[in-house]
Amino acid sequence: MLWTFVFGLWGLSRQHSVWRDEAATWQVAQRSTSEMWRVLANVDVVHGLYYLLMHALFTCFGPGTTTLRLPSVLATAVAAACVAVIGRRLAGKWAGLAGGMTFGLLPAVQFHLQEGRSYALVAAGAAISTLLLVTALQRQVRTRHWAAYGTTVLLTGLLHWLSLMILAAHLATLLWTRAERGVLARWAVAAGCATAGVLPLIAFSRGQSAQVAWIPPLTWHMLIGPGVLLAIGGAGALLERPRAGRSSVATVGVPLLAVPQLGLIALSLIQPIFLDRYVLYSMLGLALLIGAAVGAAVRAARPRFPAASRWILPVTLAVAVTALLPQSLAKRSPASRVDDVLAVASDIRHLKRPGDAVLFVPADRRDTKSVTPDAFAGLRDIALAESPEKSGTLKGVETEPDVIRGALLGEQRVLLVTDASPAAPLATTPRDRAKTAVLHRYFTPVTDKRTRGRRVVVYERRSAPRVAGEGSAVRSGTAGGGAEE
Repeated sequence: MLWTFVFGLWGLSRQHSVWRDEAATWQVAQRSTSEMWRVLANVDVVHGLYYLLMHALFTCFGPGTTTLRLPSVLATAVAAACVAVIGRRLAGKWAGLAGGMTFGLLPAVQFHLQEGRSYALVAAGAAISTLLLVTALQRQVRTRHWAAYGTTVLLTGLLHWLSLMILAAHLATLLWTRAERGVLARWAVAAGCATAGVLPLIAFSRGQSAQVAWIPPLTWHMLIGPGVLLAIGGAGALLERPRAGRSSVATVGVPLLAVPQLGLIALSLIQPIFLDRYVLYSMLGLALLIGAAVGAAVRAARPRFPAASRWILPVTLAVAVTALLPQSLAKRSPASRVDDVLAVASDIRHLKRPGDAVLFVPADRRDTKSVTPDAFAGLRDIALAESPEKSGTLKGVETEPDVIRGALLGEQRVLLVTDASPAAPLATTPRDRAKTAVLHRYFTPVTDKRTRGRRVVVYERRSAPRVAGEGSAVRSGTAGGGAEE
């Protein structure tokens, strides 16, 4: 736990950058509870419990990158500790220590170790529930133990309901170990109660499925990573053949690694939803299997080389940390995310003048203003009809295209906040097309600043409208939507 916690504190601010998904957390967590309920009725209900938690933390400690990300660091440390305890119980202290220290080093885990989203907390919940299951398989437990298991699964499911696939992994473990009927029955009751508690969230969130419409359909190249993981899981299944009623690293780790990956693939055949962060908790299984392999190496070396066997884990960790250092540095840089909401705030402060107007293309890029409102003080948001807070949305409600066009024609100087990606498509909504059309014909770009995936273009009114066929103005990118679910 201490190893993972310290590892998570390294570069926690990510050079004071916040990307669009974290900006959604930042925005919602700072609103009042009544405003939060209005938001969740329209968008992001799947993250509702997480937003409430962050709202409490922001209220107590104030908004900032440390408050935003420290819960993920702590949750990952808890998950690592659970891996260590599970590994020690199933395969010895060296396997437990190796698995626990490996978990935070896995590249996918490193990405979410310092992420202001719920996925690390989901991994911690999955780890705790798995530890409770292993305990129930190893000895007689009371009813309150199964109540704790069901409650943990319930809370984890409320953090993100796709975590309920952990139940399928646990069922596979129970069947593989040929658990007693009494254990199966008690597990079924706890699992059923947890699932029933999450069902209302699942039903309501299905009405907001348009949020994930941007996820591309499943393709073969997207399956390369899961294929490698499943191959590792298959190799792990050959570690040992457990006796009836007895759990092992293989019976726990392999289903934990493979079942969520296969489940997400199956769901993606119905609706494209394949994102590895949705099953981050499957990395718990990978860490357990790696830990078991290191533990087996220590046991094999001990009879002939007792002194050298003690150095296997330290040397392995040193090699892993060195090999993964480029990845670790990359994950802690702003470039590891698609953009930085805070990046253009300083540009706005330097470029704005009294009387200037501001536009956002697409409207989702208004998150920059929501997170750093002081940078936009004095700028008139001429396309905005209703603020994000009043409308119960993340981007606000914009007025009609004709109204936007008329308002723009009355301006002399406009700051446009958009995406910096050169591959971004042109404006796709009527409102954004109205903005870019007027800027192209009646304004000239005089300044163009691009910083960490965001872009600020300053336009000044032309003396005469641009005629058809004349060179195009600066393109306005509109890649991506709002917060990714």
